[in-house]
Amino acid sequence: MKFHTRRPIALAAIILTASAALTACGSDDDGGDSGSSGGDGGSLSMTMLPKNLGNPYFDTSTAGAEAAAEELGAEIEEVGPETASPDAQVSYINTVAQQGKDALILSANDPEALCDAIEEARSADVKVITFDADTNPECRDLFINQATAEGIAAKQLELISEQIGGEGEIAILSAAANATNQNAWIDMMETELADNPDYANIELVDTVYGDDDDQKSFDQTEALLQNHPDLKGIISPTTVGIAAAARYLSDSSSKGKVALTGLGTPNQMREYVENGTVESFALWNPGDLGALAAYAAAALANGDISGEEGDSFEAGDLGEFEVGADGVVLLGEPFTFDADNIGDFDF
Repeated sequence: MKFHTRRPIALAAIILTASAALTACGSDDDGGDSGSSGGDGGSLSMTMLPKNLGNPYFDTSTAGAEAAAEELGAEIEEVGPETASPDAQVSYINTVAQQGKDALILSANDPEALCDAIEEARSADVKVITFDADTNPECRDLFINQATAEGIAAKQLELISEQIGGEGEIAILSAAANATNQNAWIDMMETELADNPDYANIELVDTVYGDDDDQKSFDQTEALLQNHPDLKGIISPTTVGIAAAARYLSDSSSKGKVALTGLGTPNQMREYVENGTVESFALWNPGDLGALAAYAAAALANGDISGEEGDSFEAGDLGEFEVGADGVVLLGEPFTFDADNIGDFDF
């Protein structure tokens, strides 16, 4: 299993960048040596549009993109809505097109709803790279995939099965009901639960949505426990959801009785692993994901690649990557964090 925690952009650099105001990196640069002409005739210009602002996961991915942009001599700014919804992202996409930016790096809140706005941006010669959550493939130029959907789904089922002894009722606490990546993972988990004999004694009794909102996710956790008194485990494939669920469980009578796993960052989950609320969870390095998206955007905007299957490009210390089918670039496989290793990570 290959997991890029190896100071790819240097974790220290990620932390330093994340602590700064999320503004354009390299805006005082003299053009560097990477240079596409950019929106105003200067250096390569990129916009980072996550699902929503104030999300620790996206803070880290943006910090990674900023560090990569600095190395490239490019300008990058982060914009985005406070609430994760497709409608809220459209105006930002339109602005990128009007500004004539070289590239838009987008985590999509819906696979279809953004396509018209994206098409307008692409018509204005903006290269559109999705990361974390994709649109329909025909809507964008590249998708930077954190891991395969199959791998992510399999890892979460593997972890929850281990933690509940292979039997009992489980539930899923997801993000928004229309989140592309969440729904793909949930579909695959449902299929695996139905088809894999190893999970014959595990029953998925409910799937609820916290909309990547901390309080709503917290409340949904409480509701799951009230509605399913025999619940043995919860999978939350969202960093906001798993942290909110862990916070609820840690102060409840269900601590140590109801297992919780899913996708989270080490910094937000460390307390709950150390106090015994959570045994283990998984994720990739979101800083690496953001950095890879920035390197891919630069390669595309500079004409180093066209986005065709088989194209390859360099991504700094992350190494060389190849474009796969449907314009997908794969970062790697999910990594498991637990009490033995969580202290080794800082993001």
